[in-house]
Amino acid sequence: MKVTEKLTKPLTEAKYLNVENTDRYRPIVRLFYLYYEQLRYWMYQEEVYEELRQDPLFSDYTMEQCQQDLAVLVEWGNLATIQDARKVSTIEEFKNKKFRYQLSEYSVEIERMVVRLENLFVEGASLEPTLLERIRLHFSRMKDMRGQPGERIYGWWNDLNNDFVRLNQNYQDYMRTLNSVKAEEMMKTKEFLVFKDRLIEYLRNFVKSLQMNAAMIEKYIQGVDERTCEEILTSVKEYELAIPRMDVEVSEEKVWENIMGRWDSIVRWFYGGDGKESEAGKVFDTTNEIIRKITRYAMRISEWSNRGANRREEYKKLAQMFMKCRNLNEAHRLSACVFGIEKPLHLKADVIRETESINSGVYEEPPHWVTIQPRVRTYRGKTQRTGIVYRTEEKERTRRQILERAQRERALLQGYIEGGRLDFSKLPVIEPQIRNVFLTWLSKALERKSKRAKTEEGREYYIEENAGETCVLHCTDGEFTMPAYTLVFTGEEGWQ
Repeated sequence: MKVTEKLTKPLTEAKYLNVENTDRYRPIVRLFYLYYEQLRYWMYQEEVYEELRQDPLFSDYTMEQCQQDLAVLVEWGNLATIQDARKVSTIEEFKNKKFRYQLSEYSVEIERMVVRLENLFVEGASLEPTLLERIRLHFSRMKDMRGQPGERIYGWWNDLNNDFVRLNQNYQDYMRTLNSVKAEEMMKTKEFLVFKDRLIEYLRNFVKSLQMNAAMIEKYIQGVDERTCEEILTSVKEYELAIPRMDVEVSEEKVWENIMGRWDSIVRWFYGGDGKESEAGKVFDTTNEIIRKITRYAMRISEWSNRGANRREEYKKLAQMFMKCRNLNEAHRLSACVFGIEKPLHLKADVIRETESINSGVYEEPPHWVTIQPRVRTYRGKTQRTGIVYRTEEKERTRRQILERAQRERALLQGYIEGGRLDFSKLPVIEPQIRNVFLTWLSKALERKSKRAKTEEGREYYIEENAGETCVLHCTDGEFTMPAYTLVFTGEEGWQ
């Protein structure tokens, strides 16, 4: 969508529909509209005033109010005005500016829309198969339109567009009513069964007509070559531009764009294109879905009605059985058989049965014990008090094991450091655990700007870099390529 200045500016001509004095503005505009349909385009202020005073609602209406209302409508663009100087005989009369008023084009269209809205539920929407037939006849005459006078081609084009617009709008409005909430509620009532068959027959006739005419229109569209189509649409454009219009500047580009847009809409509705399904196919599917929905609702209503009838017979038979009971105790026993126990207690447990025999009864199997706890927040289970366990020997034994493991690891690491230097390029094949310790030392030093760090035992070291050189660290689980770093341990002994 292209947003233009016309789309963004406020539509002041529609203000009279919803303002403070709309009860005066709307009757005035409606009066002008009724006169407009009678080809009486101009009215004087006195004529407006006299027409309104005939209604009881305007019994207190004054000439000053009428003049103010007309001035407001002129300001909003609903009325166009011109000074009437034909009957002026003095300068004083000319200064009083006696005006004639005419309804503007915007107001005519707005009032037409309002009239359609007022009669929306009276007229209603419908599916007209005759429109499909008329559109098919228009397309069958399309080849004959080539070379015809512009007036005849223009009439054919208007008839085609008017029938297409009516078909599209009527179908959309009718489908909207069938898919509304009110229609859904009505389909669930028994009264719907009365005219269900008529509605389905009405929709099926439309579907048949749509299927037949859409297929023939599609063939007509395929049979028209591009040159013929372009000549006909060009004739329509030329005739449209030749129509004399006052105070309206018609752009050739806009007219051609409008004609091509209408033609594309009609073609896409019946023929589709670009690998997409035509709108007629979607209409066919939607209408069939509506028929299926109506049928489903009708079947449900019938099932509910039959179910209610069957239940009534069952209740009647049951009542007769209770009437034949000799006493209350016998009636209780019959009730237990028919309705079951009033308040049954169901117990469920995850029990491992000792036998899978279906003949084994509940009383023949051992009981299953379940410990039940109170369902209160304050409940706490009883705790068993025990003395303090003396674990000094276990702690000492664990401490010795940790120290021994640390000494073994330290001795193992010491074997890879020579002269206080750990050169990664000279290391032999090492275990993954040793590699992880060395890389941990390296990462701790690399994270600092000074490139210095301490081991877990407090020994200081720094990184000595060999610029641009790399080495391969050989491990039992693979090889690791890295820069040729060297860790230098400080102190006289370097490592102990």
